[in-house]
Amino acid sequence: MLNILGMIILIIILFIIVLLLIGIRISLIYDKKGSELKGCLKILIFKKIKVYSTTYPSKDSDKDEKEDKDEEKKQRDIKKIFNLAKPCFNDFKTFIKSIFDVIKVSKLENHLIFGMDSCADTGKYIGIIWAALAILNPMHEKLHLSAEPSFAGSVLDGHGTNDIEIYPLKLIVPAIRLLSKKDVRKFLRGVWDER
Repeated sequence: MLNILGMIILIIILFIIVLLLIGIRISLIYDKKGSELKGCLKILIFKKIKVYSTTYPSKDSDKDEKEDKDEEKKQRDIKKIFNLAKPCFNDFKTFIKSIFDVIKVSKLENHLIFGMDSCADTGKYIGIIWAALAILNPMHEKLHLSAEPSFAGSVLDGHGTNDIEIYPLKLIVPAIRLLSKKDVRKFLRGVWDER
């Protein structure tokens, strides 16, 4: 009896390893304007078998509206997040370069609309975003990232179409290397606190 149970567990483990080596396809289409988010997320294994699919807003959006109103009342400190991100820039750049080896990008088109209450701060931070995009866009021929400033108050909107294949087993080492950096952990803690 133990032999049969052991064989079943071994087959399940081998199936999971093969699945992680073959990869997972993720397709995400979204459009965010203000507090309204519309989109569709699909996760496929073996590039054709749909494992998970969801659309936004979901049918439970009435329940979420109250949470969204409470969330709008809470102000996020974008300056604090940017200040925490500055020391991590080279670490994130190295991580993004290494994950391009394990991620096959079919389509990655995203546009960001960014604004802050102060026009000077908007100009300052959109410059940093454009500098980051100037580094990221040449890394892959199917990567099209863009951003535009909005001087009409605090804005963080965007839209995009993304199709990627991920080989999760190969992502473990770069992710551990990234998370071992103290500045990155500090940045993630800051983002978590601001949510």
